[in-house]
Amino acid sequence: MEQDPRKLADPASARFRVEKYPFYLLNRLVSRYNVVVESRLQEVGLDIPYWRVLMVLGQKSPRSIGQLAEATVIPVSTITRIVQRMTAAGFIQCATLKSDNRVVQVSLTALGKSKLRDARKRTAPIYSKVIQGLTPAEFEELCGTLDRLYDNLAELVPGRRTAAGTAGPGESVD
Repeated sequence: MEQDPRKLADPASARFRVEKYPFYLLNRLVSRYNVVVESRLQEVGLDIPYWRVLMVLGQKSPRSIGQLAEATVIPVSTITRIVQRMTAAGFIQCATLKSDNRVVQVSLTALGKSKLRDARKRTAPIYSKVIQGLTPAEFEELCGTLDRLYDNLAELVPGRRTAAGTAGPGESVD
C-alpha cells in the first residue's frame, strides 16, 4: 500500500520531508524567479516592487492605493512609500478621487508605460523558460491548483470575515 504523499508534507508528521512541503517549494521557486527577474529589471532601472506596480497598472489603471496594495500583494504602508518614490521618478501619477478626496488614484505616466514595455521585453524570455515543457492543460491545472490553495487559506486570514459575515477561527465578531 502506497503512502499518501500529503502526509510527508504535513509538519505534524514524524515522517515530514521539507522537499515535499508545498510552501517550501513555492518559496524556493519564487526566490529563484526573483533573483533572475531582478537582474533583468536592473538593466532598465527597476526592482521587483516597481515591476509589480507597473504590471498591475498596465493591466488596469487607475487604481486606488488599496486596490494596488491588494493586487501587488504589498502591504498598504509599504505600497504608499513605493508609490511616493515611483511618483518622484515620474513612472506614475496620483490624483485624488473627486467623489471622495480620501481616495488616491494611481495611474501610469508615459515614462511608466515605456518602462513597463522595456521590463516586459526583458522578462518575457524568463516566463517562456519557466513554462517550458508545460502543456496548456498542465498550465491551467497549475494555475487552478494555486488558486485553490489560496482560497483554502481565506478563512484562516486574521481579521478577515467569512462569507457568512462571521469572524474566522479565533476571531471575534464586533
